[in-house]
Amino acid sequence: MLWDDRASARESKRHTCWGYTFEESSDHWSKEQIDALKNSYDTSGEACLNILDQVSPPVRGALPRSYSQEQKPSLAGDEKPPPPRDLYDLLRQHHADDPELDQFWTQINTVPEWVDWQQIERGQDVFYRYGGAALTGLAYQSLLGGMGGGRVVETLARTGGFSTKVARRRLFETTQHILQCTKSLQSMQPGGDGFASTIRVRLLHAAVRKRILKLSQEKPEYYSVEKWGIPINDIDSIATILTFSATLIWLSFPRQGIWLRQREIEDYLALWRYVAYVVGCPEGPIETPQKAKALMESLLLHEIKPTDMSKVLANNIIKSLHDQPPGYASADMLIASARWLNGDELCDSLGLARPSLYYKALFAGQCLFFIAVCYTYRSIPPLDRRKVQMLKRVFYAIIVDSNYGLAGTETLFDFKYVPEFSTVTELDSTSQDVPKMRGVEKRNLKSLVIGLGLFGVTSWCTWKVTSLAVGTLWSVAKICYSSISA
Repeated sequence: MLWDDRASARESKRHTCWGYTFEESSDHWSKEQIDALKNSYDTSGEACLNILDQVSPPVRGALPRSYSQEQKPSLAGDEKPPPPRDLYDLLRQHHADDPELDQFWTQINTVPEWVDWQQIERGQDVFYRYGGAALTGLAYQSLLGGMGGGRVVETLARTGGFSTKVARRRLFETTQHILQCTKSLQSMQPGGDGFASTIRVRLLHAAVRKRILKLSQEKPEYYSVEKWGIPINDIDSIATILTFSATLIWLSFPRQGIWLRQREIEDYLALWRYVAYVVGCPEGPIETPQKAKALMESLLLHEIKPTDMSKVLANNIIKSLHDQPPGYASADMLIASARWLNGDELCDSLGLARPSLYYKALFAGQCLFFIAVCYTYRSIPPLDRRKVQMLKRVFYAIIVDSNYGLAGTETLFDFKYVPEFSTVTELDSTSQDVPKMRGVEKRNLKSLVIGLGLFGVTSWCTWKVTSLAVGTLWSVAKICYSSISA
């Protein structure tokens, strides 16, 4: 009976959600604890934005009418559009003019005692050590799988930034921020590019929140604070940080056959804990790997509840990315990636199609490629350092500098995707021409064939060696038996 009671207690603490199983501990959060943070948010960031809006009012223009919902000011004649507002630059120039701005400036430039810059730098290198697998996980699990958060997608849908016409660019802008936070230690220290972009993102979040709340006051049915919480609240911000860190560590990487070493886990989490601090997000819940993993699992259990809007945004992401450079991956390949990383249960709830086994095999080939590259390079420190530096240049060239990326213009995270009463993202059913070249699928097929070939050769060699060994032992045994008998 005592054994049965213990087994029952263990079962009561075990949860399975969306193909992931974990055992509840004292570090896990209850639904009530999560709900408590849905109405708290970064008030100091919003107060800073309000003052900066007085210093330099945002440009007023015609209401956006395209699917992109990108706010563009109306111009007369040959008048050139004004440059986008750089809120970080405004803050840097005017913080001494206002006590509240100066207090905010002092706070963000004060480095917490727990920050270890050497650890932060090692955490940056972790991202590039597993670069291809990291970008794959961020795109098809953190972003696309994150659309299963039925409450959060209501905010995303009201920005219009996940229509098919702009979702790809928005993904590139988010990736630019990640690359700036990881490109060098100086970039993430106060005054660096990554630091500045993180403050811009913080103030952009304040602008989106302020706009949606204003519209909901004018028209309550536009957005329900009671049902969905304050837009971009504290738990939303924590969840975003976790999708960039914990989700990669304990979901995306292992499902691609990659496991980080303990020190790498601690270093990578330390990097994102500091990003959380700068962006105005509570960082205490991710101060240790145990806490970060437990909160990730708690959010997976309590917050991933796909809705019809989740289906719209998830499918729009696929439509915006398929058959696009540099990889020219087909929609089936992208969906196979999402299903491999998120599982069929969640992807069915997101309304994603079911690709053939061929595309699943291609993704398996991609995993074999990443496994071979990542484990080989990380085992040889000189090659590892060379690879990290190379990928820093390559990723930035693809995402920011290339014509199919951001065309050489870094985003300042200005308020482009402006919520309006008419702005609710819809499913785009338009199709596009399919190019003949699909480089990433060719690479994955080669990796799969090579992997299967190596497996076959290894199996044959193992069989031959085993047969030879068994034959030799049998011969020796027969000789020994004959000697004894004689």
